[in-house]
Amino acid sequence: MAIAVEVAQAVTPELVRAFDLLLPQLDPSAAPLNAAAVDALVRWPGNRLLVARVDGEIAGVLMLVMFPIATGTQARIEDVVVDKASRKRGIGAALTMEAVRLAREAGAHAVDLTSHPSRQHANRLYQRLGFQRSDTNVYWLTL
Repeated sequence: MAIAVEVAQAVTPELVRAFDLLLPQLDPSAAPLNAAAVDALVRWPGNRLLVARVDGEIAGVLMLVMFPIATGTQARIEDVVVDKASRKRGIGAALTMEAVRLAREAGAHAVDLTSHPSRQHANRLYQRLGFQRSDTNVYWLTL
């Protein structure tokens, strides 16, 4: 099994189909993404859409979001999903480590992410990769 991680440069029918498969596994209530929506993700200046391929087929995605703030470049990992048929094979780790490499290359001083406590395998993975749990409260406002 060969895992290759790349940054998506353009929208393809294959990438749109991958989101059709993967997005419901991440969030069953998420609306499907059409080609224009995937294109917006790929083209947004601060985004890096990482795609993991196993033997040439897309098996997972990760969104690395980077933006400047007063204290430096902020990097955040969002929307990590590996196809349930391909989990526990190192794909999530490969995606995450490539995101960390890209963030470091862009000058970020840290990489943030959140993971629901129920995602035990994901939480163990992030800890194993060196991420530390933060004591910061996370707040959101639904609009």
